[in-house]
Amino acid sequence: MGHDSIVYVGVDVAKEKHAVAVAEGGRSGEVRYLGEIEATPAGVERLVRKLEKRYGRLHLCYEAGPTGYGLYRQIIAMGHACEVVAPSLVPKRPGERVKTNRRDAITLARLLRAGELTGIWVPDGVHEAMRDLVRAREAASEDLRRKRQQLQSFLLRHSRIFTGRKTWSPAHTRWLANQKFEHPAQQIVFQDHVDAVRDAGERLMRLETQIKELVPTWSMEPLVAAYQAMRGVSLNVAVTFAVEVGDVRRFDNPRQLMAFLGLVPSERSTGDNVKRGGLTLAGNRRARRVLVEGAWSYRHPARVTETIQKRLEYLPKVVRDIAWKAQVRLSKRYRQMTGAGKKAPIVIAAIAREMAAFLWAIGREVDPRQPA
Repeated sequence: MGHDSIVYVGVDVAKEKHAVAVAEGGRSGEVRYLGEIEATPAGVERLVRKLEKRYGRLHLCYEAGPTGYGLYRQIIAMGHACEVVAPSLVPKRPGERVKTNRRDAITLARLLRAGELTGIWVPDGVHEAMRDLVRAREAASEDLRRKRQQLQSFLLRHSRIFTGRKTWSPAHTRWLANQKFEHPAQQIVFQDHVDAVRDAGERLMRLETQIKELVPTWSMEPLVAAYQAMRGVSLNVAVTFAVEVGDVRRFDNPRQLMAFLGLVPSERSTGDNVKRGGLTLAGNRRARRVLVEGAWSYRHPARVTETIQKRLEYLPKVVRDIAWKAQVRLSKRYRQMTGAGKKAPIVIAAIAREMAAFLWAIGREVDPRQPA
């Protein structure tokens, strides 16, 4: 085999060992299984050096998963092409019931050679670190919600119902402090729930503080600030959108971003018969969730609140214009759709989809800061 050829390498990654298969160039090129290697940088380097000595150029791929992007970064640093592919987009034969590491590696190598695999966007190290922090904050928020629900369920079982205006307010906290139970075991359980809620709340506050401190040092900080010009996009929404989507300029048009977020309708059409269903809900669920939450703010009439005014002070005029145009349009669209009798989930999904388009437009006007 000449040194100017290329070989396609499929890697089925795992915690301890990687299964490796190669597909030689050309439609009739041989596809064979090479075996397993240690899932360590040293083991990967030995494999790559051995293959590049024989074939020259390498093009590797593996499925995205819990093993992260370390293998991708190592391959790129060694001067070869590498793709991290979405498992949900790997073609599978109907009725296939046998799945092994060997078969998976061979399938990846063959499909990579055929050009049938879709690579995902891989963040750099700093971006991935910020994403880990934001996802930890999301997990802490969900943990707090569950613990609050457990406490409320316990109180409801014992007919302790708060009659104030808002739960988890200072008045609600004082009400909780006055609750007493006859049996010591119930008092212990109640106090344990209260302590768990307090600890979860403190953990959430710590993570949110760290996000506020680290965002100004991040290359995506200009985009995070610009996104907050829009109504319904708080710091947490803007940071989550930025870490999950990355630079929106990688999407050629807003429709691609909408599809990435799963905010486009599904379709099953045959001939002249066009049938569209609910949202695909494919792609990044975290970014989709924060947009749906932010979309509820457009049920109010368009106006620049004091909070938004502070965010607009140092932003370019083009960003301010886009944000105001979005607010006018989406508030009007909410009124029109609800006036037409559309159900609230459908209206909010439509608003969230258009929010993504306006965020795409803002992201095209603001450049990320160059990393040091």
